[in-house]
Amino acid sequence: MPIDELRRIRPDLVEPFTAELPGARATVLARLWGAFAREPLPGVTGHRRESDDLVIELRRGGSLSAPASGARSFAEVPDDFAVSGSDGPIDGPAQLLAQLGLRTRAAQRLAAELDNSVVNLALARAANAGRAVAPDDSADAEQTVVDGHPQHPCCRTRTGMSIADVLAYAPEHHPVVRLALLRVPADRWQSAGAWPRRLRDGDTILVPLHPWQRDHVLAHHPGLAGSGSVSVSEETIPARPLLSLRTLAPLGTLPGCHLKTALDVQVTNYRRTISPAEVADGPPLSDLVSALIDKAGYGDSLRVMRELGGGAVCVDGQPSASLAAMIRESTECHLDPGEIAVPLTAVHATGATVISGDPVRWLADFAALVLPPALTLLSMGVALEAHGQNTLVVLRDGRPVRVLYRDLDGVRVSPRRLARCGITLPPLLGTRAGDDVDALHTKLFGGLISGVFGELVDVLGRTRDADPRALWGAVAEAGRQVYAGLASDEDAAAFFGDTMPLKATIAMRLADNPGKAQWTPVPNPLALCR
Repeated sequence: MPIDELRRIRPDLVEPFTAELPGARATVLARLWGAFAREPLPGVTGHRRESDDLVIELRRGGSLSAPASGARSFAEVPDDFAVSGSDGPIDGPAQLLAQLGLRTRAAQRLAAELDNSVVNLALARAANAGRAVAPDDSADAEQTVVDGHPQHPCCRTRTGMSIADVLAYAPEHHPVVRLALLRVPADRWQSAGAWPRRLRDGDTILVPLHPWQRDHVLAHHPGLAGSGSVSVSEETIPARPLLSLRTLAPLGTLPGCHLKTALDVQVTNYRRTISPAEVADGPPLSDLVSALIDKAGYGDSLRVMRELGGGAVCVDGQPSASLAAMIRESTECHLDPGEIAVPLTAVHATGATVISGDPVRWLADFAALVLPPALTLLSMGVALEAHGQNTLVVLRDGRPVRVLYRDLDGVRVSPRRLARCGITLPPLLGTRAGDDVDALHTKLFGGLISGVFGELVDVLGRTRDADPRALWGAVAEAGRQVYAGLASDEDAAAFFGDTMPLKATIAMRLADNPGKAQWTPVPNPLALCR
């Protein structure tokens, strides 16, 4: 039981953890209730409104009901939030999931993930109770996101990690993680881009390895244990974990770099290993996207945190996704004195305390920074996965001065659109190239509109008493100005369309292939601003 482990290793957290459990359970339950309302879930046949309640009809018979407000994206719900069922109140997310009547392995796995999310969310809130310190630097800003993904029911799932592991490695617990260094002969290393001299010892490559990976994968994974020519150095690199858990900012070494490590842990939708395609495509995609931004003239407002290099240990002649690492430019490479880089989801997580000034003006200024380059790149053939973790705003005195983008693995590129701009797509190992216009729109708008701007409008409306219509109007005006100068009618129509895509996270987790992205249409607030 989590409480027993916590009592052994952190008895000081037992009481606050117990106090936070009802709220954490209600939060995850409400997010799952929202998925019931929006997503194409097996076992749900329809839904309707009855006064202030949402009623969900079930295939196996009967219905469920709860306040419709609890199903809203970014909803804040009371600790006693519950769903009414035919057998009485439902106050646990796994109990709600069971109402679908599914008997699949995916449903069993998801039930465990939901329970794990509740525990880790309560633990995060307990450890941060009363902590309201303004971030001193960009790493601090990354660690302010206590609740994790702001819409996903599995917002704090870390399948495979114990309570002790979460406390030792998760960013919301503010640890310093000592990364192991795996000594790998050059002939067992498959790489792309440049590898730092600091991480070489003659012909031996020093590969940063997450300590959880060292303890749970290196010694036990078939083909890795007892490999002989691969060994762990006595040296370690101290680092601070960033928002994504497995990407870290090293302390006192490798200036200007962040380290992305492989981690066989389930976080929200995916296990966080690093595929050979991600390693191979990172540097050329960095070059491509950076060149397009400069070509479009937006290098001052949007900058890419470039993937400098990466590689993987070869096991049985093949690069291992579990023994891989990548080197990325750090936020500090793009900051001037007095500036701080904040992931957009951290603006929401902090209740907008990191920003200053009139909220409508602030959002208009931010939109004027991010939309011109992002929409222009789309017209040129690159759709960024610009959700709230990949997209950072650089603040000076709380005001937005530029935008940073990271993680090129999520972009989608159109060879046909690039060719129209006179650009040839470089050879890529991954499957991110394609000319499906709907897929391009989904990639960009699913993260930027329903994610980033949805979060910002919610937090500014809730904490600054700003009118959501005025906030969305500021976003729409920035979009109109961009499209007035672009011959991209089909893109503009999607930007102002009746619906926008939202990732169907629970439908994904219940699918036979949970790693394949699914999307569901939701009303687009920008449609009212056409």
